[in-house]
Amino acid sequence: MPFFTYKAVNSNGEIIKGAVEENDEASAFHNITSAGLYILKIQKSNKLADIYIKKSRARGIKTSMVIEFAKNLSVMLRSGLPLVTSISDIAVTSDNKSFGSRLLEVKRTIELGSSFSVALSAHKDVFPDICINLVSVGEETGRLDESLSEIAVHLQRMEDLRSAMIRALMYPAFALVGTTGALLFWLIYVLPKMTSLFTSMSVEMPPLTKGLMQVSAFSNKHWYLFIVVPAAIYALITFLSKIEKTKYHVDVAKLKIPILKLLLHNKLLALFAEQFRILISAGITIDRSFDIMINVVNNEVFRRALADIRENIMLGSRISEALKKHETLFPSLVVRMVAIGESTGNLSEQFNYLAEYYLKKLDDLSEKMGKMIEPIIIMVVGSIFLVIILGIMAPIYDLISQIGK
Repeated sequence: MPFFTYKAVNSNGEIIKGAVEENDEASAFHNITSAGLYILKIQKSNKLADIYIKKSRARGIKTSMVIEFAKNLSVMLRSGLPLVTSISDIAVTSDNKSFGSRLLEVKRTIELGSSFSVALSAHKDVFPDICINLVSVGEETGRLDESLSEIAVHLQRMEDLRSAMIRALMYPAFALVGTTGALLFWLIYVLPKMTSLFTSMSVEMPPLTKGLMQVSAFSNKHWYLFIVVPAAIYALITFLSKIEKTKYHVDVAKLKIPILKLLLHNKLLALFAEQFRILISAGITIDRSFDIMINVVNNEVFRRALADIRENIMLGSRISEALKKHETLFPSLVVRMVAIGESTGNLSEQFNYLAEYYLKKLDDLSEKMGKMIEPIIIMVVGSIFLVIILGIMAPIYDLISQIGK
């Protein structure tokens, strides 16, 4: 959604400048005026400004702060404290000034007559849609404290999922950078000195050494390509991932790369199970739950599968039956647990088990990733440096033979 920047006056006559994220200008206007501000000027920002505003507004506000806020607010509401008082206390004691000011804005909006969920919807860059939906359900059912507790658990699991992915990819990234750096050092600094020595002593160069000399000369002259080319490939993949015509094929390729497939597949299954658990627990309908998940999942293969599953369910199929038609994406364990949940009526508990199972599996994979990749890295690095050493040793052997003669 676009941002709308505004200039307004508050009840004390102070000039207030800010930005809100809404679908259109009318919604933005209503959002700002509901906070008790008189608008002097409002305009829609361009796409570049949207990116800057979104990053600058949420700078320094971490998911852990939202988790702590949800936990503390749940406890305070359960103890009988009023909502506005609880939010104010948390805002004042917050270590992060930006997050504290956001909470005070939420408090002011509630005081002017808006609901808690509506007040949170003005800060979607900090509070995800799932939080706003669950708060809305909690307000309707009168169980806001339980909804906030569920939000804290859900966001913590999503944070654990993100941390597991980072840990899993850290070792391969470090190994790739380290190997490339060592290889460049040999090609740019070591080999030129050795080859200049051989040339000055008129040593006969074998084909392998000549080839290494050419590679060394190219690396010395075009070293920047080792940085530009990987960055260009990454930028190309990112660009193709955002185009509708190519996004599906890029995601299919990602799910076919052996080691990457393990990470992505388990991550998507964990995300699917956790999202479905929290949505079912909140009382959101099946079709609406699938609509939300389709927007959350950032993989076109899974999104198309979820859309097809939703369509089959709307036509009368059970969830387990619809999942079974996509057995390449949803293993038999998922289908079996969902079928049990449908039969016993405890579907949320089964999805809770699946979410914990795949989060644990992903965490184990992140710990084992180094051991899985290490043999491949050793073979590749060993082969490269074996060629380099053979290329250097062959002329040295010829030089020693000439000296012996």
